[in-house]
Amino acid sequence: MIIIGEKLNSTLKAVRPAIAAYDAAAIQALAKAQAEAGAAYIDVNAGMFHEDEAERLCWLVQTVQEVTDLPLSLDSPNAKAMEAALQVAKGTVMLNSITDEKDRFEAVLPLAVQYKAKIVALCMDDTGMPETAEERFAIAERLIAKLTAAGIPEDDIYIDPLVRPVSTGPHYGVAAIETIRRVKSAYPDVHIACGLSNISYGIPCRKLVNQAFLVAAMAAGMDGAILDPLDKKMMSLIAAAEALLGIDEYCMDYLEKYRDGLIEA
Repeated sequence: MIIIGEKLNSTLKAVRPAIAAYDAAAIQALAKAQAEAGAAYIDVNAGMFHEDEAERLCWLVQTVQEVTDLPLSLDSPNAKAMEAALQVAKGTVMLNSITDEKDRFEAVLPLAVQYKAKIVALCMDDTGMPETAEERFAIAERLIAKLTAAGIPEDDIYIDPLVRPVSTGPHYGVAAIETIRRVKSAYPDVHIACGLSNISYGIPCRKLVNQAFLVAAMAAGMDGAILDPLDKKMMSLIAAAEALLGIDEYCMDYLEKYRDGLIEA
């Protein structure tokens, strides 16, 4: 499972003050903790700072890179902020995200091509947020076709199936899972980058719902997720699910994590 650590996001009440105060120690502590917990990417987001997002996103990139070599995911709807951050980022970078909305696609695609970035492609277009798996898969197909035509390898594409809260539509869980299943069946080299916690918005015991959705999505073929790697229970479920799904041969990774005290029953 490709874990994209979500903790350095300006929408989080515990993180926004640290970004506002340029508190490098707090940001670096969270970055190191996520790296040690098993994140493959560190997501950085300064989107709540509308007036100076580009400056703060660059600061986040440079601050995190001082303490970890993990690649970063630049999380912003603002192509100009992404471009500024790309200029100071080192090594492999992920852009989070592009959609099939004309203006956003045309703004982000050149950056992905120029910087040879990996890219999260969200199943949305100019008609809005799709309701069904059929609509989402059609958008995913268009995005994959356009991105590969521009020279982006399938292995660098991460489809986000657009996870919406089941509290607002009882079909949204099934729609996301079926979209994952269809994308992985048709494009086995394309990855999934699922924003996991959206599924539980508005209902109690959110962690429980997130965990159930995680396992169901992994069974459908999900191989990447944007989540909190410091959630030991969630990371334990990922290890267990990988063993059950034949991803972890002879359960070697599971056993190693158990020996290291990283598995929580």
